[in-house]
Amino acid sequence: MLYIGIDLGTSACKFLLVDGDGRVQNTVTKEYPLAFPHPGWSEQDPAHWWQACLTGVPELLAGFDAAQVAGIGVGGQMHGLVALDAADAVLRPAILWNDGRTAEEVAFLNGTIGQEKLSAWTGNIAFAGFTAPKLLWMRSHEPELFARIAKVMLPKDYLVYRLTGVHATDYSDASGMLLLDVAHKRWSAEMLALCGLTEAQMPQLFESFAPVGTLTADTAAALGLPQSVTVCAGAGDNAAAAIGTGTVGEGRCNISLGTSGTVFISSDTFRVDPHNALHAFAHADGGFHLMGCMLSAASCNKWWMEDILRDSDYAAAQAEIQPEALGRNHVFYLPYLMGERSPINDTNARATFTGMTMDTTRADMTQAMLEGVAFALRDSVEVARSLGLAIPRSTLCGGGSKSPLWRTILANVLGMPLDLPVTEQGPGYGAALLAMAACGAGSAAELARSMLQIKETVEPDPALTALYDARYAEFKQIYPACKTLFANLAKGAV
Repeated sequence: MLYIGIDLGTSACKFLLVDGDGRVQNTVTKEYPLAFPHPGWSEQDPAHWWQACLTGVPELLAGFDAAQVAGIGVGGQMHGLVALDAADAVLRPAILWNDGRTAEEVAFLNGTIGQEKLSAWTGNIAFAGFTAPKLLWMRSHEPELFARIAKVMLPKDYLVYRLTGVHATDYSDASGMLLLDVAHKRWSAEMLALCGLTEAQMPQLFESFAPVGTLTADTAAALGLPQSVTVCAGAGDNAAAAIGTGTVGEGRCNISLGTSGTVFISSDTFRVDPHNALHAFAHADGGFHLMGCMLSAASCNKWWMEDILRDSDYAAAQAEIQPEALGRNHVFYLPYLMGERSPINDTNARATFTGMTMDTTRADMTQAMLEGVAFALRDSVEVARSLGLAIPRSTLCGGGSKSPLWRTILANVLGMPLDLPVTEQGPGYGAALLAMAACGAGSAAELARSMLQIKETVEPDPALTALYDARYAEFKQIYPACKTLFANLAKGAV
């Protein structure tokens, strides 16, 4: 049998065709535009997502027997607001995860309503990217459209609706709306009331691996597929990617060293840290997870190399860093180019180099940048450890993981082995495994474990780890010392 995994990204939709043994048989990518109607706003037309499916799926199946396709799973960008009217027509362009228009609404939620209440109701506090602040913004600024909302959807759920005709969402994606009582896996009555919504306006909740329906007759004909194809609820992009990297069960960890950086730690039980430094979300395997998200990870490397040094030879720049220099650098770097999300949640935070002297070299600063990102990822790992989660090792993916030096630094900063998966296809691969589970091929957790293959493991060196422990203790003192200055700079008071 064959299975289709769909990764609904911000700039493109990626389609994967996977066989019953988990082997990727074909991939197709369809790009679509982003709209920025005002500074800081980010929107997209859901019709572009569906058009990508209408062209991408038939192209994916070219040369294959479409009758062998048993299931479809969708993983996608989280937090986006897709509002439908009573006729299921899209009311306005989707407001995306990286849209920054909701500063006032976030301040109202965290300040006036209070973080303690939000955490008690949902397990999380408000962030600008979450869905609930977008709804509050729409109610204030577009009241006529808000009054016509019949269904609140997330981006990947809109695709599931177009495939099946069912208004559905899964717990992992719904966790990022600030509308779900994550601990009890139900809509939060308090948050719905606060946003002026009823439960009837929300999609039906499913586990990620649960079948929500089969293809409608019209959709099956348009895609060239049997109408009997099962569509599962799917998952938010990080949870779907975690399925694809075998990050399931208690204490499994996946670190993504991409443009942004994420630390995804799976758990059998619901946990939330007292400061809400990490997101406490449901997982696509039926359990839960903690997630730390730093806004600038590999993008720090790109900024330093291309914007500052005007150099595109990344490998040569890193080759200047001698092995004996690791753990002994006198320069520190805070990686807060865009403020920071986890664990400090400070939009005013800024990037800094600290500790330069007359003998500081370009190599020292490049090393500091790589180490600073690793230290910031450790910040999120330490929060999870403080909750009693044992994290003995992690998988590692993302563009930054291609650097042998950065892998070595990160393994020793974290003090644990890092496993590099053979297949790194992101959310689309995990979505295909969820489709397999929906079709009865095994549980999502079993499939995630059995399909994972490791091509390389980076082991930490105890002596180097000890050096980095001392360096991390010094790194942790820099942001608290600068926090007030950062806030004053943002106000123009300095």
